[in-house]
Amino acid sequence: MTGFIPVNEPVLDGNEKKYLAQCIDTGWISSEGPFVREFESRFAARVGRKHSVAVCNGSAALDAAAAALRLGPGDEVIMPTFTIISCASAVSRLGATPVLVDCDPKTWNMDPAAIEDRITERTRAIMVVHLYGLPVDMDPVMEIAQRRGLRVIEDAAEMIGQTYRGRPCGSFGDLSTFSFYPNKHVTTGEGGMIVTDDDALAERCRSLRNLCFIPARRFVHKELGWNFRMTNLQAAVGLAQLERLDEFVARKRRSFARYMDLLSDVRGIQLPVASTAFAENINWVFGIVLDDALEMDASGAIQRLAGQGIGTRPFFWPIHEQPVYRRMGLFLGEKHPCAERIARRGFYLPSGLALTEEQIARVAESVRRILA
Repeated sequence: MTGFIPVNEPVLDGNEKKYLAQCIDTGWISSEGPFVREFESRFAARVGRKHSVAVCNGSAALDAAAAALRLGPGDEVIMPTFTIISCASAVSRLGATPVLVDCDPKTWNMDPAAIEDRITERTRAIMVVHLYGLPVDMDPVMEIAQRRGLRVIEDAAEMIGQTYRGRPCGSFGDLSTFSFYPNKHVTTGEGGMIVTDDDALAERCRSLRNLCFIPARRFVHKELGWNFRMTNLQAAVGLAQLERLDEFVARKRRSFARYMDLLSDVRGIQLPVASTAFAENINWVFGIVLDDALEMDASGAIQRLAGQGIGTRPFFWPIHEQPVYRRMGLFLGEKHPCAERIARRGFYLPSGLALTEEQIARVAESVRRILA
């Protein structure tokens, strides 16, 4: 063993240092700096949206988006159970209720066919979450939303650079959100973005991220917001990263293809879907699911791979099984078999942009070894 292979390592060898030096040399390090506006403008153009609102992280983007739609007690939002808790907490913190659907066993994304049966007279929105490398099938989701008069929040945190039928992910929702955490295709360390074509929603998101200051009387507040602002330092890094997005996506897809070549004949695991009718996998992460016949579950595999110097991460834990929500009396008795299974049997391998072919080969060999 020649060193630990982390689950993610970003690539920061473009214009990041140059742009950060400009921030320091000019003294513009806060959210008032020019890189924030430039990053917002270029990101909006990249995903085909009219407005971008930069915030401090992806969870904040979801919080502000849900608040911008004025969700509250009595409202329901349909979303996948197989997702990060930020999606549900953005809704439940406002007093609204997440209504959950199971995932597709092959793509691991929410099943659009399950949405219609979950709609009630209290349903206000659908939260779509694109997961792990493939987008949700958006055509049926958008048809349901338009026919039933529902808003769409699109969480495209993991899909920077991905498309659905040639259209950028993040261009579908009334409000769409992104994350720039270090494991994303574009990182700002911590950071996020809200995008929309709606002038009023964009202005409301800008107000919510900035404590709801009133321009005419700055320290007089008619509503409570947050300090969700992105700094000029973060935006400088983000802009340098965005300049290389196509290169980064190509790297990810090469690593996906290499993993598939090395692991396609391994018995006992389900590999990611390489493509669907509407998208090629962008390989945000390379996930695998262990067959039920194996005595070892994901936690056991993770432990064994760690012993061989391989970093991994478990899959998301389903929202309906989260202890915090069970203590709140939510989702009691709910069953979503696909999400429950892959949460226990799924995990992902090192997938960062800095991953080398030699490291991929070593990871694949370690996977073979623990399954032998």
